[in-house]
Amino acid sequence: MDKWDKRFMDMAGLVSSWTSCAREGRAIGAIIVKDKRILTTGYNGAPSGITTCREKGFCMRDKLGIASGTCAEKCYAVHAEQNAICQAAKLGVSVEGATLYCTHQPCTICTRLIINSGIARVVYRYPYPDEFSMQLFAEAGIKVEQFTDVE
Repeated sequence: MDKWDKRFMDMAGLVSSWTSCAREGRAIGAIIVKDKRILTTGYNGAPSGITTCREKGFCMRDKLGIASGTCAEKCYAVHAEQNAICQAAKLGVSVEGATLYCTHQPCTICTRLIINSGIARVVYRYPYPDEFSMQLFAEAGIKVEQFTDVE
C-alpha cells in the first residue's frame, strides 16, 4: 500500500458518511479511480426518487429481523459499489482497468458487477463474511487487497 491508496481509502471513508442507510454500522463508501483520478463515487442508500430509510425512520431489514449478509433483495439501499458503477454508466465513464476503493469487502452481488464492469483491482478496509465473493475475484483474476494503514 502507498500514500495514494491511503488518500483514496480516506476518500471512500468520507463518501461513506453520505449514506442514507438507517442500519447501525452500515455506512459504506466506494470510489473508482484510474490514473490517480477519481472517476466516480458511491455510497449505500435508496435509489433516486425513493424515500430513504433515514427519512422513513427505520431499517426494513431490522424491522423484519433479517441477518446481515442474507436476503439482499429485502433492502431499500443500493450498495456503494453498485452506485459508483451506475454513476459511471450514467455519465458514460469507462471503468475498464480502474481500481475500486471501498470501506468494506464487496458482497457477491457487487463482485459480479465489479467483474463485468472491467475494474482490475479492489482495495477494501473492513472484511465481510462472504468467501464466495473472494472466490469469484480470484477466478476472474482481479487483484483484491485489504487496506493496511501506511505512515
